[in-house]
Amino acid sequence: MKEIYLDNAATTRVDERVVKKMLPYFTEIYGNANSQHGYGRAAQEAVDEARDTIAKIIGAKPAEVYFTSGGTESDNWALRGTCKAQAHKGKHVIISKIEHAAMLTTAHELEKEGFEFSYIGVDSEGFINLDELEKAIRPDTILIACMYANNEVGTIEPIKEIVKIAKKHNITVFTDAVQAMGAIDINVDELGVDLMSFSSHKFHGPKGMGALYIRTGVPLARLISGGHQERTRRGGTTNVPGVVGFAEALRLTREDLEKDSKYVASLRDRFISRVQNEIPYVRLNGPKDGSKRLPNNADFSFEYIEGESILFSLDLAGIAVSSGSACSSGELMDQRILSLDLAGIACSSGSACSSGSLEPSHVLLATGLPIEKAHGSIRFTFGKENTVEEVDYTVDKLKEIVARLRAMSPLFDLKGELKNV
Repeated sequence: MKEIYLDNAATTRVDERVVKKMLPYFTEIYGNANSQHGYGRAAQEAVDEARDTIAKIIGAKPAEVYFTSGGTESDNWALRGTCKAQAHKGKHVIISKIEHAAMLTTAHELEKEGFEFSYIGVDSEGFINLDELEKAIRPDTILIACMYANNEVGTIEPIKEIVKIAKKHNITVFTDAVQAMGAIDINVDELGVDLMSFSSHKFHGPKGMGALYIRTGVPLARLISGGHQERTRRGGTTNVPGVVGFAEALRLTREDLEKDSKYVASLRDRFISRVQNEIPYVRLNGPKDGSKRLPNNADFSFEYIEGESILFSLDLAGIAVSSGSACSSGELMDQRILSLDLAGIACSSGSACSSGSLEPSHVLLATGLPIEKAHGSIRFTFGKENTVEEVDYTVDKLKEIVARLRAMSPLFDLKGELKNV
């Protein structure tokens, strides 16, 4: 069976050149980077070189790059660390409604600890409402947080405009750039942000490796206490192979960024065009202007059927995609339905609003998409390793699957009546 991977926003295959770069640090240069002997010094040299490489690529100083275990830790550190360090100034934080679960879950926890959050809305394409954001600012506002690019619908947010607003009020700005890094060119100095998170597995680096950019002078409390690693700000033994792989993956990505982004965007545009022209009752979620969405992202809502029904049908056809964010997917489809599909019998688990399936995307709901359409959404994210042939094969299979599922959907029979509801 043909196998096609179209879930590159969830994670990417580690580049073989990255693996080769990492290998000596498992078996040859395996010392603890904080040890004072030769093995340790050699490991520390590799960490320093990696930090220098990453800093140069993102326009930062090496001392402003701190290694973490990934985007979730970096997001937690930025949010919790700012709240703890600046609580004496105020306890009000502004974030968008479409942030990653790592941010929203942490925000809800901090609310229980006495902090107040203003959740800023977005328009139908996922762009943050700048007027609402500015009006939400209070004398006790200590942080404004907005992701650089949305992980579900690919919207690239106006971070420079947000920074301009924040700086008028001397407020710290954090952006989650986990999806953006490796997809578009990023320079922290030009952006003007104070804090920025990113993660290597999104651009063909190892999993379990992330970083937090902390602008010099920005107050930020520790998240993880322990030893003196990361200049005493983040305890824990340094993952030397991961750090080396992280830097190599970012270096390779940056070298070919313009070429690869253009190619990936061409796959995305071909896919979007074919789906819109060949499958009825579909909605492209996120920006219609391709220059304002990530080059790899195409998120569609398929009316009258459930997204996870499509997801599992595509999986059975050898095509890997995602229903919303891979980090926030809830319960899997009813196993009885999956068993029927394995037997060649495709069916739906009832109404999109009443099935015990995945929760509707908070991102899509924030854009104003009705809950029944949010349930029918699938995210396709392309990579430099995908081909035109894979795109066309996926569309052909998708057409068959959607037609088959709709033929068994009671909602599809009522589509004329439902359109007026």
